[in-house]
Formats: sequence, structure tokens, C-alpha cells
Amino acid sequence: MDAPPSPQDLVLYEYPFNERVRTLLRLEDLFDKLQYFQTQTHPYCHHSALLTLFEIAEVTSRSDIKSELLQELERDRQSLAALRDNPNVAQDALRSVLVALETTQTNLNGFSGKAGQHLRDNEWLMSVRSRSIIPGGTCEFDLPSYHAWLSRDASKRMEDLRGWIQPLAPFRAGVTIILRLLRESARHTHLTAQAGCYQQMLQGRSYALMQVRVARDRDAIPEVSANKYALWVRFTRADGDFKPRALEQDVEFDMALCAS
Repeated sequence: MDAPPSPQDLVLYEYPFNERVRTLLRLEDLFDKLQYFQTQTHPYCHHSALLTLFEIAEVTSRSDIKSELLQELERDRQSLAALRDNPNVAQDALRSVLVALETTQTNLNGFSGKAGQHLRDNEWLMSVRSRSIIPGGTCEFDLPSYHAWLSRDASKRMEDLRGWIQPLAPFRAGVTIILRLLRESARHTHLTAQAGCYQQMLQGRSYALMQVRVARDRDAIPEVSANKYALWVRFTRADGDFKPRALEQDVEFDMALCAS
């Protein structure tokens, strides 16, 4: 019997069941990209860091993300606090998670205003943002002050970026711990999609996130649709023109449903 593929040989796809988790996943993706770009030294990377920062400000401006994060953190805290003194739960690990939750709540409560407001209050950053929406709009003849900033020493640009990013740290911490706990609630199942298709009834049980892992060398791309009653997974393959086409072969995959 062949050995199961290692985690490094699998590609992970995640599908949110609701708008709340969709927003959290988008923010997580943007914060990860921001962390990468800000630690580089090339001006192009710092340009990308600023564009990513503007995207974070846009996502957080669409809702009261602070209130939503605090609600989720409190819900998680109460659920875990109920496990105190449970002999089947590792109490040291539980205490560590509860401390992290409470610290994140405290830091978020200490933040005044809306996420990213300090960026929107910065006229220079907003002038860069307004030009960045235009293709090629941040050329040196359009924004000489921005060209001058990109021409500064990398360490000075990194210092500026840290100053603009730091106020968002409590929000990133909140997103990180909420998604971590959600993913840890996953129920994993190894399945086979017959002729590239799989369907499962959910009996009305509420889930927040679905994960699909498929072997990297299988070249199979899951397309997912779901509601509270059922979920469907259809595997496709990208041909030479990258247009997805139905994969009509059996596909083995790992599926995990994360509880709401």
C-alpha cells in the first residue's frame, strides 16, 4: 500500500461558509503578504507593501471589524473557559490559549477608533492611494514625493512602514487566533470524489469553514459550493490555457469541516 502524502505534498484550499469568515480569510491573506513585503529592502517590495496596506484599510472600512473580532474572541473565550477542570483537556495548553485570548481582547479594547483610520487620516498616504488606483499612476512625474520616498534608504522606508503597520497589530492578532481556533475544530475525513465529483448532506449542522487538501502532483482543483444542508466538490484541471475543465477521474482528497 502506498504511503499517504506528506503535508508538504498537499495543496490546501479553504472555503468560507459565511461573510464573517470570508472577511477574516481575506485579512489573514493580506497581513501575510504585508509581512513579507515590509521585510524586504527593494523599493518595489515597499511599494507592494503600501498597496497591500491600502487593501487592508479598504477591507476593514466595510464593517466594524473591531466589534466583530471582540465578539468572536469573547465567544471563543467563554467556550474554552467552560473546559476548565475537565480531566480530558490539557489544562496548561488551555490556560495558554485563554491568556492569549484575553490579551488580544485587552489590546483591541485599548484601540480607539476604527481599524486603519490612522491611514485614512494621513493626507500623503491617501494621495498615493488615489493615484495607485490608476494603472501606472504612481510614476515619478505623477507623484514626485512618492518617488523621493521610494528613493530613501531602505531602513528609513522600513521604519515608516512599521509606524503605519503597528496600529493594526491588535487586529492581526485577533484574526490569527480566531482562525487558529476555528481550524483546530476541524473534523478530517479522507474521501474519494467519484469521477471528480463529491456530495455530502449536512443535516442542517452549521459549519464556518471547509478545507480541501489534494495531492500537489494530482493537478486537481476543487470547486466548492455549499449551504447548511449540503456541500458539493467538483474537481477540475487547468489545461494549457489555464481554463478549468472537468476532471472525470476519481480523485482522493482530505476534507475538514470546521465548526461555527
